[in-house]
Amino acid sequence: MDIRICIDVDDLERGIAFYTQGLGLRLGRRLDSDWAELLGAGSAIDLLSNPAGSAPLGQDKPQRRDYARHWTPVHLDFVVTDIAEATRKLVSLGAVLERPIGDRRWGRMASLADPFGHGIDLLEFKGRGYDELLQPPRGEGL
Repeated sequence: MDIRICIDVDDLERGIAFYTQGLGLRLGRRLDSDWAELLGAGSAIDLLSNPAGSAPLGQDKPQRRDYARHWTPVHLDFVVTDIAEATRKLVSLGAVLERPIGDRRWGRMASLADPFGHGIDLLEFKGRGYDELLQPPRGEGL
């Protein structure tokens, strides 16, 4: 099974610039005038241009798109090799640093909001990455 990640933006060109220049993704295809495919991550990311105030679930639903900072239980983590540089680039492109770079047992993490209000985290792994939370590798600690 494949997974595609879809991110609504209110300005497609700004979205393309943010994710390509800030994270090193590349423009794959423009699938329509309001739809761009970004490649270079583990899954394709589709940027979908939709105006603020438009109805994402049909006109009879009360929800409307809002590109102010919002929280949802789903966010994207991007694994980078230089978290300080990636954070600097993203902030220069309009991201808001919400939680500064902090150390974890498995590496380092920074929390940001993209220019469209979506939460994203940057991760820089050390050693075995998340496996640092598990038992030592076989042969160690014996």
